[in-house]
Amino acid sequence: MSAEFDSILRAGKRVVRTRLSGFDLLMNPRLNKGTAFTEEERDAFGLHGLLPPHVGTLERQRERRKRVLDSRPNGFGKYSNMRDLQDNDETLFYSLIAHNIEELLPIVYTPTVGEGCQRFSEIWRKPRGLYLSYPERARFDRILANPRYDAVRCIVVSDGERILGLGDQGTGGMGIPIGKLALYTALGGIPPEHCLPVLLDVGTDNEALLRDPIYIGWEHKRIRGQEYDDFVEAFVAAVERRWPHILLQWEDFAGTNATRLLERYRNRLCTFNDDIQGTAAVTTATLLAAVNATAIPLRDQTIAMFGSGSAGTGIADLLVSAMIEQGLTADQARRRIYAFNRYGLLVEGVEGIRPSQLPFVRRRHDLDGWQLSASGSAPISLLDVVRNAGITVLVGTSAQAGAFTEEVVREMARHTPRPVIFPLSNPTSRSEAAPADLLCWTDGRALVGTGSPFAPVDFGGSSVRIAQVNNSYIFPGLALGILVARAARVTDGMIMAAARALASLSPARADSGAPLLPPIADSRKVSRVVAQAVGRQAIADGVAVPVPDLDDRIDAYVWEPEYVPYEHVASPC
Repeated sequence: MSAEFDSILRAGKRVVRTRLSGFDLLMNPRLNKGTAFTEEERDAFGLHGLLPPHVGTLERQRERRKRVLDSRPNGFGKYSNMRDLQDNDETLFYSLIAHNIEELLPIVYTPTVGEGCQRFSEIWRKPRGLYLSYPERARFDRILANPRYDAVRCIVVSDGERILGLGDQGTGGMGIPIGKLALYTALGGIPPEHCLPVLLDVGTDNEALLRDPIYIGWEHKRIRGQEYDDFVEAFVAAVERRWPHILLQWEDFAGTNATRLLERYRNRLCTFNDDIQGTAAVTTATLLAAVNATAIPLRDQTIAMFGSGSAGTGIADLLVSAMIEQGLTADQARRRIYAFNRYGLLVEGVEGIRPSQLPFVRRRHDLDGWQLSASGSAPISLLDVVRNAGITVLVGTSAQAGAFTEEVVREMARHTPRPVIFPLSNPTSRSEAAPADLLCWTDGRALVGTGSPFAPVDFGGSSVRIAQVNNSYIFPGLALGILVARAARVTDGMIMAAARALASLSPARADSGAPLLPPIADSRKVSRVVAQAVGRQAIADGVAVPVPDLDDRIDAYVWEPEYVPYEHVASPC
């Protein structure tokens, strides 16, 4: 038995056994059932008097919590309420999400989690996850050794420096690992006790936070350079000692660190970066669905990647792999992608080019004959590229609100009958364009996918559902497949397998006028399909041991948010 509980099967049904009782049991969010403890359990665990006399059910509890949630006046109020519920009763929290996925996903995840991170110090009440700060770097092994973490199998870690499109949120960035792992469980079915959110607190350069008297993080400028690298190495080494077979997901690190850390550790432990690889997978999947609707193969599309940070370059790299599968060489595939940084098109001589962007840098003579809006060495704009290159696909990861202007979009629509336009930046306030405008400017011809949720758009007498190109379609199933297959590494093939699996579920495959992605409400089913594909690819890539019953293993592993009977086990003398 772990420090708190274990589960056994009795007559084919799961039973939880625990040594906790009374107030300690009610204060444990993983085990608390609130009013749903039966009379027999109240006797066995000493709960009489600690609970009201009503014996409830999970269904009635969901109804009560939903009524409270609906009374909250705004998204942040709902987010705060859901965080409190998670810290009080995890089973009810996940059951409420599972029965209201489409409504609650934007509350517990993007876009509302962005405000949750900005205001994290206001609503912090109970411990969840681990805050590993720079001054405590010598204590990592001692902190991780706590028996309550014995069951951990996956970690999501952030240093809070690049939260969505909102920049440095310091310790408030913990809202992202908490939110990501909530979806591991809510959408992927990974047991909550297997999940550990971690925030690496290396300080913050957000002056507003440093001046805020209620800020709960380490009040210090960010540690950088060798000190930062040594700190991250100390964390990874401690994790390896504690959990040799852990799955580690990196989340919302700044672009340069995100790429460096992934490359440094991807062949050392089972790890992936969702901003780079998860975003790439869901975007590639959605683009494969979109080009199916256009009847023009991916290999023949011309793509503008507006924003080439870690997410943008990750997308571009995976698209190159997909084009290679369709018969192009790597060089031919890269020449179909026009990538941008903050200074314009990536072309020889442009400022700020990072090593990861070098494969997409254009030679100056590649632009001979172009009609440019400015002469000489001036930046080459998105409009210049759309006008001269005949862009058919436009992807935004720039966090520049309104960057896809009417002039750019109308020019794009002149070159292709079905423009594919993905303003992916989060939260909604940073989106490169609004779907309603994109449909208006293209006379309804655009195939639109967004990073944040948008309501359906009424256009031409029809309601057009906007595909949310959300990583939540990928990472819960990716993690589930990795854990069930017991993969030792995360390969590029596994990321591509996840993308293909999601693309195979696109309603647009059967009807070019249908949505590009399945309904968000089907996310739990999607995660199963993705997990199956990822697990099989892990075996094919030689990073997991072959098993004949992968699907059965997934079924046996997946946790469902339901109350089960409890048995009290006496504490050892």
